Amino acid sequence: MSDHDYIIVGSGINALVAAAMLGKKGRKVLVLERNDRIGGCLRTEQVTEPGFLHDVMATTMVLFLTSPAYAALGKDLEAQGLEFAHADLPTGVLRPDGSNVIFAKDRQRNISTFDALSLGDGQAFSREMDKLGADAPFLFSLLGGALWSGSTLKTVAKQGWGRGLRGLAGWFGDALTPARAYLETTYKSEDVQALWAPWVLHCGLGPEAAYSAEMLKVIGFAIELAGCPVAKGGASSLVAAFERLIAHQGGEIRTGADVEKIIAGAANRASGVRLANGETLNATSGVICSTTPNQLYERLLSHWPQPLPAAIKESVAKYRYGKGNMQIHYALSEPPRWKANPELGKVALLHLTPGLDGVSRASNECERGLLPAVPSICVGQPVSFDPTRAPEGKSILWLQLPEAPRHIKGDAAGEIETPSDGRWTETIRERYADRIEAILAGHIENFADIKLSRKAYSPADLEAMNMNLVGGDPYGGHCGLDQFFLWRPFKSSVNHRTHIEGLYHIGASAHPGPGLGGGSGFLLASSLK
Repeated sequence: MSDHDYIIVGSGINALVAAAMLGKKGRKVLVLERNDRIGGCLRTEQVTEPGFLHDVMATTMVLFLTSPAYAALGKDLEAQGLEFAHADLPTGVLRPDGSNVIFAKDRQRNISTFDALSLGDGQAFSREMDKLGADAPFLFSLLGGALWSGSTLKTVAKQGWGRGLRGLAGWFGDALTPARAYLETTYKSEDVQALWAPWVLHCGLGPEAAYSAEMLKVIGFAIELAGCPVAKGGASSLVAAFERLIAHQGGEIRTGADVEKIIAGAANRASGVRLANGETLNATSGVICSTTPNQLYERLLSHWPQPLPAAIKESVAKYRYGKGNMQIHYALSEPPRWKANPELGKVALLHLTPGLDGVSRASNECERGLLPAVPSICVGQPVSFDPTRAPEGKSILWLQLPEAPRHIKGDAAGEIETPSDGRWTETIRERYADRIEAILAGHIENFADIKLSRKAYSPADLEAMNMNLVGGDPYGGHCGLDQFFLWRPFKSSVNHRTHIEGLYHIGASAHPGPGLGGGSGFLLASSLK
């Protein structure tokens, strides 16, 4: 039994960031992953045809590229071979009638585009981005900082002194505005509203959710600044860079290492882990778990010598998961030719949606357990700016359906027969994928002729690959206001510490929540010695 300073359970982006940050401090780290590969939702495979590289789950790296974690580790990762590919046109929207909007990494172009749709919308966008930019230091300290800390308290106090208490209360009130109210009162053009509306789904929210407007503004600011970059060669290249970096620092990574329980040491402090094969591993400084609350408290602590405190047990029982996710991947014999506008083929992430009301309807149908009749479809086109993803002259499409019910109660379109037990089956998955494909094919010339292969993953398939994706929820739990910020994962949570000394909780279920920014791993590792 060799000792390590820290043992990290799980190997998603937060775990990898924490391991690299601790290694940078000279700590001896061991990362344990129960699957046969590390990376969590960072996974690149040839799932359709040989030579076609698909990011099976997460793909866009804007949150990582703009994160404090990248600021601290970027040069080290680049030294280990990490490269990013960038698109000048990060996003866009395409509506059923062919109307479309393309958003660029160019403020003046965006102003002109929006003003052409409705005079004044361009200037409105520019004002909103300038306003957010002025607030960025305060806003991002709340979105990504340690909320229970003296530094955050000082930051809020400083803002209260400068704005006045009423002004500060007004700022927080504005930050809680739902996306629907914000979009309808800020932009006259329904096309501009349609451009932004689907992005709330990537935050685990819906258009009517509190603070969803603030997240749209943050997204607009981020992608205009940094675009929607991808890791060259696939998301797994980021994982490989982390793997080499952690090894270079003297850390260790083990796959096929299923942690069965956390071990109690002196004074009931977390002192290590026991694997399913009976092996015991010691940690002299602490155990870090990148898991859901249910995995941590109901499985890994199921044999802890003391029972869970009543408040923790109740919080775990009440913890809620959000909408499921579905992925569809295509191998194409040539790049897609979009009927409405050839330039759409250069867009990194293109949303197909009827618009704000369409997103609202599909999101509501999903939350009620229905397969949406007209889902919001996110189409990634990485080959347009990273040609390593497909053989020369060919292409791939990365489709994400962020409105897939975890448990199916019915079909909003009344076309697909659903089972009484609510489970996803292969038949339902493929029939629903057919619905998506019909919408997609309607916008692309000769789609049936250029389609080589399709691979779909239902929410159940995604959970089978990663047990933290409960019901296919990629966000580690519902992201509504009552289960976010100060209250993530629980109302009693204080940063990333648990009620057990030496046991820490990171991952999408911990503040600052989901995404590829590695925020919780960075915050915890920065606070540890």
